[in-house]
Amino acid sequence: MNETVKERVRPDGKEKVTGKLKYLTDLTFPNMLYGKVLRSKYPHANIISICTKKAEELAGVKAVVTSKDVKGMNRFGIVFPDQPVFCEERVRYIGDAIAAVAAESERIAEQALELIEVCYEELPIISSPEQALEKSAVKLHPNGNVLYQAQYEKGDVEEGFANCDVIIEETYKLPRQAHLYMETEGGVVVPEEDGKITVYMGTQHGYKDRFQLARILAIPEQDIRVVSSPMGGSFGGKDELNVQQYGAILALKTQQPVKIHQTRRESIRSSIKRHPMKIRMKTGATRKGKVLAQETNIIADTGAYATLGPAVLDFAVEHAIGPYLIPHVKTKGVSVFTNNGVAGEFRGFGGNQITFALEGQMDRLAEELKLEPLQIRAQNLRETFDPGPLGQKIAPTDGARDVLCAIGESPILQKERRRKEGKLIGVGTAITMHGGGLGFGRLDAAGGRLSLTKDGEIEISFGFEECGQGLLSVIENITTEEIGCAPEDLKIVIGDTKYVPSSGSSTASRGTSMVWQAIQRMKGEFKAQLLQGVSQFLNLSTDCLLLGAEGIWYKQDDREHSLCLTYKEVAERVFSHRLPRVETHFHFPTTPDAVVGGHFLYAFGAVAVEVEVDVITGMVKVSKMDHAIAAGPVISEQGYQGQIEGGAAMALGYTLMEDSHICSGLYTRDNIDTYLIPSISDLPLQMNISKIETLYKEDSYGPRGVGEIGTIAVAPAIAAAVYDAIKCFVNKLPLQPENILDQLEEGVKK
Repeated sequence: MNETVKERVRPDGKEKVTGKLKYLTDLTFPNMLYGKVLRSKYPHANIISICTKKAEELAGVKAVVTSKDVKGMNRFGIVFPDQPVFCEERVRYIGDAIAAVAAESERIAEQALELIEVCYEELPIISSPEQALEKSAVKLHPNGNVLYQAQYEKGDVEEGFANCDVIIEETYKLPRQAHLYMETEGGVVVPEEDGKITVYMGTQHGYKDRFQLARILAIPEQDIRVVSSPMGGSFGGKDELNVQQYGAILALKTQQPVKIHQTRRESIRSSIKRHPMKIRMKTGATRKGKVLAQETNIIADTGAYATLGPAVLDFAVEHAIGPYLIPHVKTKGVSVFTNNGVAGEFRGFGGNQITFALEGQMDRLAEELKLEPLQIRAQNLRETFDPGPLGQKIAPTDGARDVLCAIGESPILQKERRRKEGKLIGVGTAITMHGGGLGFGRLDAAGGRLSLTKDGEIEISFGFEECGQGLLSVIENITTEEIGCAPEDLKIVIGDTKYVPSSGSSTASRGTSMVWQAIQRMKGEFKAQLLQGVSQFLNLSTDCLLLGAEGIWYKQDDREHSLCLTYKEVAERVFSHRLPRVETHFHFPTTPDAVVGGHFLYAFGAVAVEVEVDVITGMVKVSKMDHAIAAGPVISEQGYQGQIEGGAAMALGYTLMEDSHICSGLYTRDNIDTYLIPSISDLPLQMNISKIETLYKEDSYGPRGVGEIGTIAVAPAIAAAVYDAIKCFVNKLPLQPENILDQLEEGVKK
């Protein structure tokens, strides 16, 4: 990628920083109503009766809907449609929907919710996975409280442990985390004159929303248009339906546009979260540091409904050995239903939790064997042609060793330890690998379209969404680089099922990779159509022409800088009857081995941090942070850096302060006045990123996405640095100051 191209400012940058960009929740329409959703009062209860009469009689109320108004399937869910649109008999978490209201104002809609009378019969609350697994536990679903189980084995772990000189066993506890995107869920649903509807709501996959809404509304998919961009953040939290179904039901009933925009409290109460996990890991090694065996047990709290719980567990099981070669492995995981909200897709997708445990084991082994943390990792790293962590064939890569070598050069790890009064200073490091795409056995389709419009624009269309990740920059940079045109020649169309082909979900670090691969498939034919048409029109050989800024150029030596025809002239004069158009459909590259969930393409990351631990307050401050990332060619410098730094900030919150704590099925922190996230003052003043762009020489798969890789190794690196400072290992997140003080006190006593 040309350096000048990589340095471009993102196309939507100016509008965003000036506040002029209109998000979908900013939209208004004539005669628009305001919708509100009534959520359950209890985390677990039977519904005895629902009376909406008083709400319906309130002046200004246009519609009140319940399960009786769902004409199609009263269920939704990406994998298993097990979550009620409206609960009719039973509620299973505090965010379950019972009814919805459309009114002339938001205030009237809120008043109407208070007038809906629901009679409940409270049921016992399942507050932990362990409780859910007890034989006497209440069944939350007909098939019991186990959503899904996954496992992987190779070698003989008993034999492996028998040959180990050192065995480390530890249990790690990872918290529930809220996405807390700046723009909460919402938008407008507009009924059209022809019986169709247009859904203006932020989502990570418009076509998937369209499919689910068609089932719920009992209308053809083609009658539903989903406009899904731009949106103010998602991080996995908007890949599932949230309020789209309620807006659609209300809009169809009232035949008026209906706007629903959740408050922060409503969002926290109803939205999915990162899976809390308890991970017991047993790892054994020889005296020289060679890891021979590892046994892992994972318990994931998936909450009340499935969403993507099975896939998250599969991902955690897959990455249990990370970038290391361990001959004897036994990994088991179980995802369990509880009344603790709903857990599902979240940036990192189970990788954050399992990597915290794995890297914690490596640090404990290093300490026990008196080895340097980088040394024990280097001794056990995978090599170029080694199989993936599930034994599957993957694209050859040196990424693991590349990032380890690069982070070893970090000044954080090289400099003599500094001192600061009242603070204990520590440094730590961690590495990780992260599979891109959805993995083997899962529908992972992609596609795109290149065309010339009648106005002379080169239109590039994808079904992806701009969630804030910088997708528009990726599309612009790759297209101009590969086609040869200028940014001004482009018309980028995304996030609208009426105008774009399906490209799959904007998730799983797949967007950049899929855009690059789609354009590689389309560019040759598109350029050929243009050049052949102009060649015939001018009676010139195609060898004399090339695509460039503004149009088609002569490339003979004597007319090298002469513009032949503008793209508008090409459209009007050359292709007046049929404009050039190329479309592609394909699937994300996957392993040829039939390993469910197994990935083929991986990105690699390493992190080094310096922390300051306040001996008086127990507060941990990350003062410096360096990253080494191996994810192929950089497409947008600004976007790449933003993803890594932004991901690191989110991971810092996960490590030091964030916990969507639930007590008896209720969120104890339901707004950002009590749920703390990092501010600018919490971030390290120094953050450097080493970008390793080289791929294995025969790797033709292009750039990997970096939306997740920057988040995953941060927590274990901080934990390692805290150990370096206070000489006490951490096995639970977030790192509460009171726990740090307790450990400091224990250290003094010893």
